[in-house]
Amino acid sequence: MAGCTAPKYGHRTQSGRDACPVCSRRGYRSYNSYPSYSNSYLSSNSMGSTSSGGRSRIARNSKPRWSRSSSPVYYTHAEVQALTPIRHTIENLATTPDLRDVFLCHAWDDRHGVAKELHDLLVSKGVSVWFSEKDVALGVPLMRAIDRGLANSRIGLVLVTPALIRRLPQERIADKELSALLARDQLVPIVHNTTYEALREVSPLLASRTGLSTAEDPMADVAAKLAELVTLEPSCGNV
Repeated sequence: MAGCTAPKYGHRTQSGRDACPVCSRRGYRSYNSYPSYSNSYLSSNSMGSTSSGGRSRIARNSKPRWSRSSSPVYYTHAEVQALTPIRHTIENLATTPDLRDVFLCHAWDDRHGVAKELHDLLVSKGVSVWFSEKDVALGVPLMRAIDRGLANSRIGLVLVTPALIRRLPQERIADKELSALLARDQLVPIVHNTTYEALREVSPLLASRTGLSTAEDPMADVAAKLAELVTLEPSCGNV
């Protein structure tokens, strides 16, 4: 556009756009200009981003209402948003007797590795876990096991690993079955040694649900957040 300074200077910032004699008058955003992000997005997702031990870390400065003020565990804004509906489900089921806190869904290949690690961490924090090695009969299809486990647990954890991603297509999981489970606000994906992009290739519905990832937190911190999530004690903090 004649007179626009974007080709020479770019509109990387609002001030740059305001300085342009064309775009400042029209509020115009050209296809090659850079979008400006809101302050709320920057503060919750970009500030304080660091890298530690090869682990990409986003700013963790939020606490959900169910987290004690004395807790050393902090969350991203996205984690609080994702876990809040799950917490509501847990609270609604608080008076239902004989339920486990969580059902841990995992690939068979992970039963003695990362699944056992997560199980042990949760149990050490007082969480009662429905675990296939103890509670699910061998040979039961994955989705049937998830459905049965959820019926006897307040929430379900899906441990998403390369082994699980390999197994999901073999189970021929119907989208409508997974959609029904996700609609209950009972499933929390725990992504380990893989990515949501890889999961999306085999299960777009599960990949659409935000959960926790060991790419951002060590497994011990993931377990601590899950333990806080299912603990029904008077707590303080704000969503």
